Amino acid sequence: MNLWRVNGGYRLWMVRHLSTGMEVAKKERKAKKLYQRLSALGATGETVAETLNGYIAEGNSVGKTTLEICVKSLRKYRRFQHALQIMEWMELRKIRYSSVDHALRLDLISKTKGISAAEDYFNGLPPIAKDRLTYGALFNCYCKESMEEKALSLFKVMDELSFISSDLVFSNLMSLYMKMNKPEKVIHLVQEMKRRNIPMGAFTYILWMNSYASLNDIEGVERVLSEDENKPNWTTYSNLAAIYMKAGLFEKAESALKKLEEAMKPPKREAYHFLISLYAGTNNLGEVNRVWNSLKSVFPSTNNMSYLVMLQALHKLKDVGGLTNCYKEWESSCSSYDVRLANVVISNYLSQDKYKEAALIFDDAIKRCKGPFFSAREMFMVYFSKNRQVDLARSHLEAAVSEVKDGEWRPTPATATAFLKYFEGEKDVDGAEEFCRVLKTFKCLTSNIYHLLLKTYIAAGKLAPEMRQRLKEDHIKISSDLENLLQRVCPE
Repeated sequence: MNLWRVNGGYRLWMVRHLSTGMEVAKKERKAKKLYQRLSALGATGETVAETLNGYIAEGNSVGKTTLEICVKSLRKYRRFQHALQIMEWMELRKIRYSSVDHALRLDLISKTKGISAAEDYFNGLPPIAKDRLTYGALFNCYCKESMEEKALSLFKVMDELSFISSDLVFSNLMSLYMKMNKPEKVIHLVQEMKRRNIPMGAFTYILWMNSYASLNDIEGVERVLSEDENKPNWTTYSNLAAIYMKAGLFEKAESALKKLEEAMKPPKREAYHFLISLYAGTNNLGEVNRVWNSLKSVFPSTNNMSYLVMLQALHKLKDVGGLTNCYKEWESSCSSYDVRLANVVISNYLSQDKYKEAALIFDDAIKRCKGPFFSAREMFMVYFSKNRQVDLARSHLEAAVSEVKDGEWRPTPATATAFLKYFEGEKDVDGAEEFCRVLKTFKCLTSNIYHLLLKTYIAAGKLAPEMRQRLKEDHIKISSDLENLLQRVCPE
Protein backbone atom coordinates (compact mmCIF):
# COMPACT_ATOMS: atom_id res chain seq x y z
CA MET A 1 0.00 0.00 0.00
CA ASN A 2 1.34 3.45 -0.93
CA LEU A 3 0.98 5.28 2.40
CA TRP A 4 2.15 8.55 0.84
CA ARG A 5 -0.74 8.37 -1.61
CA VAL A 6 -3.19 7.51 1.18
CA ASN A 7 -1.88 10.22 3.49
CA GLY A 8 -1.70 12.65 0.61
CA GLY A 9 -5.35 11.95 -0.18
CA TYR A 10 -6.23 12.44 3.47
CA ARG A 11 -4.32 15.71 3.58
CA LEU A 12 -6.14 16.89 0.45
CA TRP A 13 -9.47 15.96 2.03
CA MET A 14 -8.53 17.83 5.20
CA VAL A 15 -7.50 20.94 3.23
CA ARG A 16 -10.79 20.89 1.33
CA HIS A 17 -12.79 20.25 4.51
CA LEU A 18 -11.08 23.06 6.42
CA SER A 19 -11.39 25.42 3.45
CA THR A 20 -15.13 24.72 3.23
CA GLY A 21 -15.53 25.33 6.98
CA MET A 22 -13.58 28.57 6.78
CA GLU A 23 -15.67 29.69 3.79
CA VAL A 24 -18.93 29.00 5.66
CA ALA A 25 -17.66 30.88 8.73
CA LYS A 26 -16.59 33.80 6.52
CA LYS A 27 -20.05 33.98 4.93
CA GLU A 28 -21.70 33.87 8.36
CA ARG A 29 -19.50 36.76 9.58
CA LYS A 30 -20.39 38.78 6.48
CA ALA A 31 -24.08 38.07 6.98
CA LYS A 32 -23.90 39.12 10.64
CA LYS A 33 -22.15 42.38 9.72
CA LEU A 34 -24.76 43.22 7.08
CA TYR A 35 -27.69 42.07 9.25
CA GLN A 36 -26.62 44.44 12.04
CA ARG A 37 -27.06 47.33 9.63
CA LEU A 38 -30.36 46.07 8.27
CA SER A 39 -31.79 45.40 11.73
CA ALA A 40 -30.99 49.02 12.69
CA LEU A 41 -33.07 50.49 9.84
CA GLY A 42 -35.69 51.76 12.30
CA ALA A 43 -33.01 53.83 14.03
CA THR A 44 -31.17 55.08 10.93
CA GLY A 45 -34.21 55.89 8.80
CA GLU A 46 -32.52 54.42 5.71
CA THR A 47 -34.26 52.12 3.23
CA VAL A 48 -33.14 48.56 2.53
CA ALA A 49 -31.90 49.51 -0.94
CA GLU A 50 -29.90 52.48 0.44
CA THR A 51 -28.31 50.26 3.09
CA LEU A 52 -27.36 47.51 0.62
CA ASN A 53 -26.07 49.93 -2.01
CA GLY A 54 -24.08 51.85 0.62
CA TYR A 55 -22.61 48.61 1.97
CA ILE A 56 -21.39 47.68 -1.54
CA ALA A 57 -20.11 51.22 -2.19
CA GLU A 58 -17.83 50.78 0.85
CA GLY A 59 -16.08 47.96 -1.00
CA ASN A 60 -17.98 45.03 0.53
CA SER A 61 -19.25 42.17 -1.61
CA VAL A 62 -22.76 40.80 -1.07
CA GLY A 63 -23.39 37.23 -2.17
CA LYS A 64 -26.70 35.41 -2.39
CA THR A 65 -25.99 33.30 0.69
CA THR A 66 -25.39 36.42 2.78
CA LEU A 67 -28.65 37.95 1.59
CA GLU A 68 -30.60 34.75 2.26
CA ILE A 69 -29.28 34.64 5.84
CA CYS A 70 -30.37 38.27 6.34
CA VAL A 71 -33.84 37.60 4.87
CA LYS A 72 -34.40 34.62 7.17
CA SER A 73 -33.17 36.55 10.22
CA LEU A 74 -35.41 39.54 9.50
CA ARG A 75 -38.37 37.21 8.92
CA LYS A 76 -37.66 35.44 12.20
CA TYR A 77 -37.98 38.76 14.04
CA ARG A 78 -41.12 39.71 12.06
CA ARG A 79 -39.41 42.39 9.97
CA PHE A 80 -41.38 41.17 6.97
CA GLN A 81 -41.34 44.39 4.95
CA HIS A 82 -37.57 44.70 5.14
CA ALA A 83 -37.10 41.00 4.32
CA LEU A 84 -39.30 41.38 1.22
CA GLN A 85 -37.42 44.50 0.13
CA ILE A 86 -34.16 42.52 0.18
CA MET A 87 -35.74 39.93 -2.12
CA GLU A 88 -37.01 42.67 -4.43
CA TRP A 89 -33.49 44.16 -4.48
CA MET A 90 -32.13 40.71 -5.38
CA GLU A 91 -34.51 40.53 -8.33
CA LEU A 92 -33.46 43.99 -9.55
CA ARG A 93 -29.84 42.81 -9.36
CA LYS A 94 -30.86 39.74 -11.41
CA ILE A 95 -29.80 37.33 -8.67
CA ARG A 96 -31.29 34.00 -9.68
CA TYR A 97 -34.09 32.66 -7.50
CA SER A 98 -34.38 29.03 -6.36
CA SER A 99 -37.71 27.37 -5.48
CA VAL A 100 -36.95 28.12 -1.83
CA ASP A 101 -36.58 31.81 -2.69
CA HIS A 102 -39.88 31.87 -4.61
CA ALA A 103 -41.66 30.16 -1.71
CA LEU A 104 -40.15 32.55 0.83
CA ARG A 105 -41.05 35.61 -1.24
CA LEU A 106 -44.62 34.37 -1.67
CA ASP A 107 -44.92 34.05 2.11
CA LEU A 108 -43.53 37.57 2.66
CA ILE A 109 -45.88 39.04 0.04
CA SER A 110 -48.84 37.46 1.82
CA LYS A 111 -47.71 38.94 5.14
CA THR A 112 -47.11 42.45 3.80
CA LYS A 113 -49.46 42.88 0.82
CA GLY A 114 -52.22 40.34 1.40
CA ILE A 115 -53.35 37.01 0.02
CA SER A 116 -54.47 38.36 -3.38
CA ALA A 117 -50.98 39.68 -4.08
CA ALA A 118 -49.53 36.30 -3.04
CA GLU A 119 -51.90 34.51 -5.45
CA ASP A 120 -50.88 36.88 -8.25
CA TYR A 121 -47.21 36.12 -7.56
CA PHE A 122 -47.85 32.36 -7.58
CA ASN A 123 -49.88 32.54 -10.80
CA GLY A 124 -47.09 34.54 -12.47
CA LEU A 125 -44.41 31.94 -11.71
CA PRO A 126 -43.05 29.87 -14.62
CA PRO A 127 -44.32 26.24 -14.61
CA ILE A 128 -40.93 24.90 -13.47
CA ALA A 129 -41.12 27.04 -10.32
CA LYS A 130 -44.57 25.70 -9.38
CA ASP A 131 -43.33 22.81 -7.32
CA ARG A 132 -43.85 21.27 -3.89
CA LEU A 133 -42.31 24.30 -2.16
CA THR A 134 -44.27 27.07 -3.85
CA TYR A 135 -47.54 25.13 -3.71
CA GLY A 136 -46.83 24.48 -0.04
CA ALA A 137 -46.16 28.18 0.60
CA LEU A 138 -49.47 29.21 -0.98
CA PHE A 139 -51.28 26.46 0.96
CA ASN A 140 -49.71 27.75 4.18
CA CYS A 141 -50.95 31.27 3.35
CA TYR A 142 -54.52 30.00 2.93
CA CYS A 143 -54.31 28.16 6.25
CA LYS A 144 -52.93 31.18 8.10
CA GLU A 145 -55.76 33.33 6.70
CA SER A 146 -58.35 30.67 7.73
CA MET A 147 -59.46 30.26 4.09
CA GLU A 148 -60.75 26.71 4.53
CA GLU A 149 -62.40 26.31 1.13
CA LYS A 150 -59.35 27.48 -0.82
CA ALA A 151 -57.03 25.43 1.38
CA LEU A 152 -59.01 22.22 0.82
CA SER A 153 -59.23 22.87 -2.92
CA LEU A 154 -55.45 23.36 -3.14
CA PHE A 155 -54.88 20.31 -0.89
CA LYS A 156 -56.72 18.21 -3.49
CA VAL A 157 -54.55 19.59 -6.31
CA MET A 158 -51.36 18.98 -4.31
CA ASP A 159 -52.50 15.44 -3.53
CA GLU A 160 -53.04 14.76 -7.24
CA LEU A 161 -49.52 16.06 -7.94
CA SER A 162 -48.10 13.79 -5.18
CA PHE A 163 -46.91 16.84 -3.22
CA ILE A 164 -48.22 15.54 0.13
CA SER A 165 -45.66 13.10 1.48
CA SER A 166 -44.73 14.67 4.82
CA ASP A 167 -46.60 15.99 7.84
CA LEU A 168 -46.06 19.67 6.94
CA VAL A 169 -49.21 20.09 4.83
CA PHE A 170 -51.27 18.21 7.42
CA SER A 171 -49.91 20.34 10.27
CA ASN A 172 -50.82 23.52 8.35
CA LEU A 173 -54.37 22.22 7.93
CA MET A 174 -54.49 21.25 11.61
CA SER A 175 -53.43 24.79 12.55
CA LEU A 176 -56.26 26.16 10.41
CA TYR A 177 -58.83 23.97 12.17
CA MET A 178 -57.51 24.89 15.60
CA LYS A 179 -57.82 28.57 14.66
CA MET A 180 -61.39 27.94 13.47
CA ASN A 181 -62.23 26.16 16.74
CA LYS A 182 -62.75 22.80 15.04
CA PRO A 183 -60.38 20.62 17.13
CA GLU A 184 -62.28 17.41 16.32
CA LYS A 185 -61.11 17.73 12.69
CA VAL A 186 -57.48 17.59 13.86
CA ILE A 187 -58.12 14.14 15.31
CA HIS A 188 -59.57 13.00 11.96
CA LEU A 189 -56.46 14.33 10.16
CA VAL A 190 -54.23 12.34 12.52
CA GLN A 191 -56.16 9.20 11.56
CA GLU A 192 -55.67 10.06 7.86
CA MET A 193 -51.92 10.49 8.39
CA LYS A 194 -51.77 7.11 10.09
CA ARG A 195 -53.66 5.57 7.16
CA ARG A 196 -51.10 7.03 4.73
CA ASN A 197 -48.17 5.98 6.96
CA ILE A 198 -46.98 9.59 7.19
CA PRO A 199 -44.80 9.96 10.32
CA MET A 200 -45.65 12.80 12.67
CA GLY A 201 -43.09 15.37 13.74
CA ALA A 202 -42.92 17.17 17.08
CA PHE A 203 -45.13 20.06 15.93
CA THR A 204 -47.85 17.71 14.68
CA TYR A 205 -47.88 15.95 18.04
CA ILE A 206 -48.23 19.36 19.72
CA LEU A 207 -51.24 20.20 17.54
CA TRP A 208 -52.76 16.82 18.33
CA MET A 209 -52.26 17.50 22.06
CA ASN A 210 -53.82 20.94 21.69
CA SER A 211 -56.88 19.49 19.95
CA TYR A 212 -57.62 17.34 23.01
CA ALA A 213 -56.90 20.31 25.29
CA SER A 214 -59.49 22.37 23.37
CA LEU A 215 -61.99 19.56 24.01
CA ASN A 216 -61.11 19.74 27.75
CA ASP A 217 -59.76 16.19 27.54
CA ILE A 218 -56.58 16.26 29.66
CA GLU A 219 -56.40 12.45 29.63
CA GLY A 220 -56.38 12.63 25.81
CA VAL A 221 -53.48 15.10 25.99
CA GLU A 222 -51.52 12.74 28.21
CA ARG A 223 -52.28 9.78 25.88
CA VAL A 224 -50.77 11.72 22.97
CA LEU A 225 -47.65 12.39 25.06
CA SER A 226 -47.29 8.67 25.77
CA GLU A 227 -47.83 7.86 22.07
CA ASP A 228 -45.20 10.35 20.87
CA GLU A 229 -42.81 8.20 18.81
CA ASN A 230 -40.19 10.94 18.97
CA LYS A 231 -38.49 11.56 22.28
CA PRO A 232 -40.46 14.53 23.72
CA ASN A 233 -38.29 17.65 23.48
CA TRP A 234 -38.42 20.97 25.28
CA THR A 235 -41.10 22.36 22.93
CA THR A 236 -43.37 19.41 23.80
CA TYR A 237 -42.98 20.07 27.52
CA SER A 238 -43.47 23.84 27.14
CA ASN A 239 -46.72 23.15 25.30
CA LEU A 240 -47.79 20.63 27.95
CA ALA A 241 -47.05 23.17 30.71
CA ALA A 242 -49.17 25.79 28.93
CA ILE A 243 -52.06 23.30 28.65
CA TYR A 244 -51.87 22.45 32.36
CA MET A 245 -51.76 26.16 33.27
CA LYS A 246 -54.85 26.91 31.22
CA ALA A 247 -56.62 24.00 32.96
CA GLY A 248 -55.59 25.37 36.35
CA LEU A 249 -53.33 22.38 37.06
CA PHE A 250 -50.39 24.43 38.33
CA GLU A 251 -48.52 21.60 40.09
CA LYS A 252 -48.54 19.56 36.88
CA ALA A 253 -47.50 22.69 34.97
CA GLU A 254 -44.43 23.23 37.17
CA SER A 255 -43.56 19.53 36.87
CA ALA A 256 -43.66 19.88 33.07
CA LEU A 257 -41.42 22.96 33.31
CA LYS A 258 -38.83 20.98 35.28
CA LYS A 259 -38.87 18.35 32.53
CA LEU A 260 -38.49 21.16 29.99
CA GLU A 261 -35.26 22.25 31.70
CA GLU A 262 -33.98 18.66 31.69
CA ALA A 263 -34.79 18.30 27.96
CA MET A 264 -33.12 21.49 26.70
CA LYS A 265 -29.68 20.04 26.07
CA PRO A 266 -27.70 21.74 24.74
CA PRO A 267 -29.16 24.91 26.29
CA LYS A 268 -31.24 27.00 23.88
CA ARG A 269 -31.97 30.68 24.28
CA GLU A 270 -35.52 30.22 22.99
CA ALA A 271 -36.19 27.49 25.58
CA TYR A 272 -35.16 29.90 28.35
CA HIS A 273 -37.59 32.45 26.90
CA PHE A 274 -40.45 29.96 27.14
CA LEU A 275 -39.47 29.05 30.69
CA ILE A 276 -39.50 32.69 31.79
CA SER A 277 -42.89 33.35 30.16
CA LEU A 278 -44.46 30.17 31.51
CA TYR A 279 -43.19 30.67 35.06
CA ALA A 280 -44.64 34.18 34.88
CA GLY A 281 -47.93 32.50 33.94
CA THR A 282 -47.76 30.44 37.15
CA ASN A 283 -47.15 33.68 39.09
CA ASN A 284 -43.76 32.41 40.29
CA LEU A 285 -41.46 35.44 40.41
CA GLY A 286 -38.71 33.46 42.16
CA GLU A 287 -38.44 30.95 39.31
CA VAL A 288 -38.60 33.75 36.72
CA ASN A 289 -35.57 35.42 38.32
CA ARG A 290 -33.73 32.09 38.71
CA VAL A 291 -34.18 31.19 35.03
CA TRP A 292 -33.21 34.74 33.98
CA ASN A 293 -29.95 34.53 35.93
CA SER A 294 -29.31 31.08 34.46
CA LEU A 295 -29.88 32.42 30.92
CA LYS A 296 -27.40 35.26 31.49
CA SER A 297 -24.77 32.86 32.82
CA VAL A 298 -25.14 30.54 29.79
CA PHE A 299 -25.43 33.39 27.26
CA PRO A 300 -23.34 36.28 28.65
CA SER A 301 -24.16 38.36 25.56
CA THR A 302 -27.84 38.88 26.41
CA ASN A 303 -29.72 40.07 23.34
CA ASN A 304 -32.73 42.36 22.95
CA MET A 305 -35.18 39.49 22.59
CA SER A 306 -34.13 37.99 25.94
CA TYR A 307 -34.58 41.35 27.66
CA LEU A 308 -37.95 41.79 25.95
CA VAL A 309 -39.18 38.41 27.24
CA MET A 310 -37.98 39.21 30.77
CA LEU A 311 -39.58 42.67 30.76
CA GLN A 312 -42.88 41.17 29.58
CA ALA A 313 -42.73 38.61 32.40
CA LEU A 314 -42.04 41.28 35.04
CA HIS A 315 -44.85 43.41 33.60
CA LYS A 316 -47.24 40.47 33.89
CA LEU A 317 -46.14 39.89 37.49
CA LYS A 318 -46.54 43.62 38.27
CA ASP A 319 -42.97 43.77 39.59
CA VAL A 320 -42.40 47.47 38.87
CA GLY A 321 -39.06 47.65 40.69
CA GLY A 322 -37.69 44.57 38.93
CA LEU A 323 -38.93 45.84 35.58
CA THR A 324 -37.31 49.26 36.09
CA ASN A 325 -33.96 47.72 37.05
CA CYS A 326 -34.07 45.28 34.12
CA TYR A 327 -34.85 48.08 31.68
CA LYS A 328 -32.01 50.25 33.02
CA GLU A 329 -29.61 47.30 32.73
CA TRP A 330 -30.60 46.77 29.08
CA GLU A 331 -30.59 50.48 28.24
CA SER A 332 -27.06 50.94 29.59
CA SER A 333 -25.61 48.07 27.56
CA CYS A 334 -27.70 47.65 24.39
CA SER A 335 -25.91 47.98 21.04
CA SER A 336 -29.15 48.42 19.11
CA TYR A 337 -32.10 50.33 20.59
CA ASP A 338 -35.38 48.43 20.26
CA VAL A 339 -38.53 50.46 20.88
CA ARG A 340 -40.50 47.31 21.78
CA LEU A 341 -38.71 47.16 25.13
CA ALA A 342 -39.58 50.77 25.85
CA ASN A 343 -43.21 49.96 24.98
CA VAL A 344 -43.39 47.27 27.68
CA VAL A 345 -42.14 49.72 30.32
CA ILE A 346 -44.48 52.49 29.11
CA SER A 347 -47.42 50.08 29.29
CA ASN A 348 -46.46 49.07 32.83
CA TYR A 349 -46.02 52.64 34.05
CA LEU A 350 -49.32 53.81 32.55
CA SER A 351 -51.15 50.85 34.11
CA GLN A 352 -49.72 52.04 37.47
CA ASP A 353 -50.78 55.64 36.68
CA LYS A 354 -47.13 56.69 36.49
CA TYR A 355 -47.56 59.07 33.57
CA LYS A 356 -44.42 61.17 34.16
CA GLU A 357 -42.19 58.08 34.22
CA ALA A 358 -43.86 56.73 31.05
CA ALA A 359 -43.44 60.09 29.29
CA LEU A 360 -39.71 60.16 30.13
CA ILE A 361 -39.22 56.71 28.60
CA PHE A 362 -41.16 57.75 25.48
CA ASP A 363 -39.25 61.03 25.05
CA ASP A 364 -35.96 59.15 25.33
CA ALA A 365 -37.13 56.58 22.74
CA ILE A 366 -37.91 59.37 20.27
CA LYS A 367 -34.37 60.72 20.70
CA ARG A 368 -32.71 57.31 20.32
CA CYS A 369 -34.51 55.74 17.36
CA LYS A 370 -36.80 56.37 14.40
CA GLY A 371 -39.64 54.22 15.73
CA PRO A 372 -42.16 52.99 14.92
CA PHE A 373 -43.97 54.70 17.80
CA PHE A 374 -47.55 53.67 17.00
CA SER A 375 -47.91 51.20 19.88
CA ALA A 376 -46.62 53.71 22.44
CA ARG A 377 -48.77 56.50 21.06
CA GLU A 378 -51.86 54.28 21.27
CA MET A 379 -51.12 53.53 24.92
CA PHE A 380 -51.07 57.27 25.60
CA MET A 381 -54.25 57.76 23.56
CA VAL A 382 -56.10 55.18 25.65
CA TYR A 383 -54.62 56.53 28.91
CA PHE A 384 -55.61 60.13 28.18
CA SER A 385 -59.07 59.17 26.85
CA LYS A 386 -59.85 57.24 30.04
CA ASN A 387 -58.60 60.19 32.09
CA ARG A 388 -60.82 62.54 30.09
CA GLN A 389 -57.89 64.47 28.60
CA VAL A 390 -58.98 64.09 25.03
CA ASP A 391 -56.87 66.96 23.68
CA LEU A 392 -53.70 65.13 24.74
CA ALA A 393 -55.07 61.87 23.33
CA ARG A 394 -55.86 63.63 20.07
CA SER A 395 -52.33 65.06 19.83
CA HIS A 396 -50.91 61.52 19.86
CA LEU A 397 -53.50 60.44 17.27
CA GLU A 398 -52.51 63.31 14.98
CA ALA A 399 -48.83 62.45 15.41
CA ALA A 400 -49.49 58.79 14.58
CA VAL A 401 -51.48 59.76 11.46
CA SER A 402 -48.63 62.02 10.32
CA GLU A 403 -46.05 59.24 10.87
CA VAL A 404 -47.90 56.43 9.12
CA LYS A 405 -46.86 55.33 5.64
CA ASP A 406 -47.53 52.33 3.39
CA GLY A 407 -50.50 51.23 5.50
CA GLU A 408 -48.23 50.06 8.34
CA TRP A 409 -50.65 51.13 11.07
CA ARG A 410 -54.30 51.63 11.86
CA PRO A 411 -55.97 52.40 15.21
CA THR A 412 -56.68 49.25 17.20
CA PRO A 413 -60.24 48.46 18.37
CA ALA A 414 -59.16 49.24 21.96
CA THR A 415 -57.98 52.72 20.95
CA ALA A 416 -61.11 53.44 18.92
CA THR A 417 -63.31 52.25 21.80
CA ALA A 418 -61.49 54.47 24.32
CA PHE A 419 -62.05 57.57 22.18
CA LEU A 420 -65.71 56.82 21.43
CA LYS A 421 -66.49 55.96 25.06
CA TYR A 422 -65.15 59.39 25.97
CA PHE A 423 -67.30 61.11 23.33
CA GLU A 424 -70.36 59.18 24.53
CA GLY A 425 -69.74 60.28 28.12
CA GLU A 426 -69.36 63.90 26.98
CA LYS A 427 -72.39 63.65 24.62
CA ASP A 428 -70.04 65.01 21.95
CA VAL A 429 -71.47 63.96 18.58
CA ASP A 430 -69.21 66.30 16.61
CA GLY A 431 -66.08 64.87 18.25
CA ALA A 432 -67.26 61.31 17.62
CA GLU A 433 -68.01 62.07 13.97
CA GLU A 434 -64.63 63.73 13.48
CA PHE A 435 -62.93 60.66 14.95
CA CYS A 436 -64.97 58.34 12.71
CA ARG A 437 -63.78 60.30 9.67
CA VAL A 438 -60.21 59.48 10.75
CA LEU A 439 -61.15 55.82 11.12
CA LYS A 440 -62.68 55.81 7.66
CA THR A 441 -59.39 56.92 6.10
CA PHE A 442 -57.87 53.76 7.61
CA LYS A 443 -60.79 51.61 6.40
CA CYS A 444 -61.53 50.41 9.91
CA LEU A 445 -65.16 51.39 10.39
CA THR A 446 -66.86 48.31 11.86
CA SER A 447 -70.26 47.42 13.27
CA ASN A 448 -68.81 47.97 16.77
CA ILE A 449 -67.65 51.49 15.83
CA TYR A 450 -71.12 52.35 14.53
CA HIS A 451 -72.61 50.82 17.68
CA LEU A 452 -70.57 53.25 19.81
CA LEU A 453 -71.31 56.17 17.47
CA LEU A 454 -75.07 55.53 17.70
CA LYS A 455 -74.85 55.39 21.50
CA THR A 456 -73.20 58.83 21.40
CA TYR A 457 -76.14 60.17 19.35
CA ILE A 458 -78.57 58.66 21.85
CA ALA A 459 -76.66 60.13 24.82
CA ALA A 460 -76.79 63.56 23.14
CA GLY A 461 -80.48 63.13 22.24
CA LYS A 462 -79.78 63.71 18.53
CA LEU A 463 -81.11 62.09 15.35
CA ALA A 464 -79.17 61.10 12.21
CA PRO A 465 -81.61 60.54 9.31
CA GLU A 466 -78.82 59.45 6.92
CA MET A 467 -77.35 56.81 9.23
CA ARG A 468 -78.89 53.76 7.52
CA GLN A 469 -77.49 54.90 4.18
CA ARG A 470 -74.04 55.35 5.73
CA LEU A 471 -74.12 51.81 7.10
CA LYS A 472 -75.06 50.52 3.66
CA GLU A 473 -72.24 52.45 1.95
CA ASP A 474 -69.72 51.13 4.48
CA HIS A 475 -70.98 47.54 3.99
CA ILE A 476 -71.96 47.15 7.65
CA LYS A 477 -74.29 44.26 8.41
CA ILE A 478 -77.14 45.42 10.62
CA SER A 479 -77.46 43.13 13.65
CA SER A 480 -80.45 43.12 16.00
CA ASP A 481 -78.48 45.30 18.47
CA LEU A 482 -77.65 47.84 15.76
CA GLU A 483 -81.26 47.85 14.58
CA ASN A 484 -82.47 48.66 18.09
CA LEU A 485 -80.10 51.64 18.23
CA LEU A 486 -81.03 52.75 14.72
CA GLN A 487 -84.72 52.82 15.66
CA ARG A 488 -83.86 55.54 18.20
CA VAL A 489 -81.46 57.54 16.03
CA CYS A 490 -82.79 56.97 12.52
CA PRO A 491 -86.42 55.78 12.75
CA GLU A 492 -87.90 54.50 9.49
